[in-house]
Amino acid sequence: MRGITMGAASGILAAAFGVAAAELLAAATRPQAGPLTAVGGALIDAAPTPIKEFAVRTFGTHDKPMLLAGIVLVLALLTAVVGVLAVRWRAAGIAGAALLGVVGATAALTRPAATAIDAVPALMGAAISGVVLWVLLRSGSPFTVADSPGTEFDRRAFLRAATLFAGSTAAAAGGVYGVRQVRGNAASSSRSAVRLPAAADPAKPFSGGAGFYTATDTFYRVDTALTIPRINLDTWRLRIHGMVDNEMGFSFAELLDRPLIERDITLNCVSNEVGGPYAGTARWLGVPLAPLLREAGVRAGADQVVARSVEGMTIGTPIDLLLDGRDAMLVVGMNGEPLPLVNGFPVRMLTPGLYGYAGACKWLTELEVTTFDAFDAYWVERGWAARGPVKTASRIDQPKPFAQLAAGAVTVAGVAWAQQRGISKVEINIDGAGWTEAELLPSPSIDTWVQWRYRWSAPSGPHSLSVRATDRTGQVQIADRATPYPDGATGLHTISVTVA
Repeated sequence: MRGITMGAASGILAAAFGVAAAELLAAATRPQAGPLTAVGGALIDAAPTPIKEFAVRTFGTHDKPMLLAGIVLVLALLTAVVGVLAVRWRAAGIAGAALLGVVGATAALTRPAATAIDAVPALMGAAISGVVLWVLLRSGSPFTVADSPGTEFDRRAFLRAATLFAGSTAAAAGGVYGVRQVRGNAASSSRSAVRLPAAADPAKPFSGGAGFYTATDTFYRVDTALTIPRINLDTWRLRIHGMVDNEMGFSFAELLDRPLIERDITLNCVSNEVGGPYAGTARWLGVPLAPLLREAGVRAGADQVVARSVEGMTIGTPIDLLLDGRDAMLVVGMNGEPLPLVNGFPVRMLTPGLYGYAGACKWLTELEVTTFDAFDAYWVERGWAARGPVKTASRIDQPKPFAQLAAGAVTVAGVAWAQQRGISKVEINIDGAGWTEAELLPSPSIDTWVQWRYRWSAPSGPHSLSVRATDRTGQVQIADRATPYPDGATGLHTISVTVA
């Protein structure tokens, strides 16, 4: 039993030191090459859509920490087994470390923006793990027969070695944290130094009701990036190429020199369930995209713009929608400030009327003009619809589900949206008694959600409240329930409350 315990501890400790060293090297050179990040990204890419949707629905913005925690747990279990096997067969330790190194290196090399050197951290970490495991096992010799009569296990020697490597692991982990802090502070300083020019075409003044604008720090985040890209503005460039007459490139300063527009726009994630939180409205500042495409000269036959982020994400947007007069833009500012790091600094794309997966690439670095036949973007490759128009939807925000209310006057309120079409009517149904029209509050444009409210004289007892919206084309919100996959959820948001 002693051999099993010490072998498992040796395997876990050796792996911890190797991974910490690998993550430290990656943090100092290419953060996306860290083995935990690379393996996590590969798992996200390989996960079936139902699992992705379950993670977003269940864990929300905590889905990525949960994934990394799961990877660490599985790694600990595997390396514990390797350590136990290596007690009697030292070659098992070498083979196990090598196998894990190959897995990490392969994951790093298969990331969309990978380079050959991205394999180095995982391979180096594996080599370190193998050496540490060998040293730990040797320090307690005769470890291979520690439970046999007439042999002794050198506990003190093992504990000295284990303490040394545990301290080294902690130091390496601290180094990872420190390097990431330095990089993060540098990126934050770069963002803080940005001075956004005034819009040549500003948004119309609009105050809206309480909660109309989503605070920047609470704006939803749904993406596949396990680490937030930290982009150096001095070296960042946007490239426009593909099926164009004139390939173009811009620095951040050159983009800011162009005429900017400012618009209030509601952005939605296609993963949003009925009544879900993944929608938000902000005042965006950016470079109009249509003039850029016209300057580049889109060639006949092109029907898609593929946006690429610095970490390799691809998002495809129909060209006809980018040129139809809507305010598609390359965003540089959000709610009066430079775009936050988590929301895509320095530049993200935004296309009113499309879900984010089809028109809102973050950390943008490239726009390729191509065709849908020639290239499937990331989410389309995984079965999501190619075009992604936002569906007419509505949500009850007040009262909250299962609220306990006092009898009498109750305000039922929420939002409804149908970008590029606008909302003409919102109706409430209480206890299945029929649809009653709610009051619509003013909104600045058809590209934002509309706030609504309904004055309800609430009688005592349990009640069910449902909401539906009608857009300005006369299309009533789809009542049939459907999951977000493959082109957005449908159904009516319904809550239950109790009135005392």
